Amino acid sequence: MDVDKVFHMTVGVGETSYARNSSLQKKAADMVKHITLQTIQEVYLTTAPKGFTIADLGCSSGPNTLSIIREMVDAIEATSQKLLQPAPEYRVYLNDLPANDFNAIFKALPDFIRELREGRDDGGPCVYIAGYPGTFYGRLFPNNSLHFIYSSYSLHWLSKVPPALHDNKGKSINKGNVYISESSPPQVGEAYFRQFQEDFSMFLRSRSKELISGGKMVLILLGRLGSNHVDRGNAFFWELLSQSFANLVSQGEIEKEKLDSYDVHFYAPSKDELEDEVKREGSFEMDQLEMFEYEKDVGDSMSYGMAVAMTVRAIQESMICHHFGQGIVDSLFKIYGRLVDEEMAKEEIRPITFVNVLRKL
Repeated sequence: MDVDKVFHMTVGVGETSYARNSSLQKKAADMVKHITLQTIQEVYLTTAPKGFTIADLGCSSGPNTLSIIREMVDAIEATSQKLLQPAPEYRVYLNDLPANDFNAIFKALPDFIRELREGRDDGGPCVYIAGYPGTFYGRLFPNNSLHFIYSSYSLHWLSKVPPALHDNKGKSINKGNVYISESSPPQVGEAYFRQFQEDFSMFLRSRSKELISGGKMVLILLGRLGSNHVDRGNAFFWELLSQSFANLVSQGEIEKEKLDSYDVHFYAPSKDELEDEVKREGSFEMDQLEMFEYEKDVGDSMSYGMAVAMTVRAIQESMICHHFGQGIVDSLFKIYGRLVDEEMAKEEIRPITFVNVLRKL
């Protein structure tokens, strides 16, 4: 499966769209927003450029995309006013895979610019926004062209399903599982880890050429607590998705061979793995690495399990439909939401997130 061509968040603004089902990501990013804004202000203070360039890698679409850009611009504007300096012009590059719903972002831009300038006697900030489709596992921008890079809930997605998950006859070595599970052979965890190393190293190497000296990145991504790949955190959500697929297999809705050949291109690294890769690649200093858990209160409109199911559906629907067809999606995520709620009633599921601040040397 060609991830670059198939993978995208569910487009539009319908009930199952990413725009309507990304509040969990928004809440988590808001919890560390103070780190993001402090970091971008530090870069501005140390570089004081006339034009400040920001790249959001894995920007997706929907309300989250432009709200963080608005807050970044506001933070730099406040800093420039305190220093009695003219505010810079802003160049903002929004990056995601080519199938991303860039049209929705472009349609929202006139209102975004109008709100930025509302009530301003000076006409407001000059913000120039462009879409940059393409994988961030490789070069995207010219040398030394960026001051600040932001990536929220994107870097746990690998460039591809690890090839080593299939033997030399093309058969899966991880049958019945979509990710690393207790029943997975050791080679599965090793294959995912090697793919993460390859991808993250390429990401760092590419960004080191694109950032100016002293430029910084804030990377927010899902992870795990220790060396064990199988825990009651992010990996457990994939275990429940595997169980949901197995339920449909038992009902005759999908063929077992179809399930056996489906694997997600996801990896939840540990703190040590992140630190080791940054040191090994050598282009960045790690200024900060924090771990946090987001709040699980989703309001009264739906259960936590249903909220998780809608979020995962908005992220995975393109891949699932490509492999299994559209017909199973409603049933699959009804089962999945119920399983999440049942497990939460037994014992807490604790997915963790890392926020990582890197400075180019």
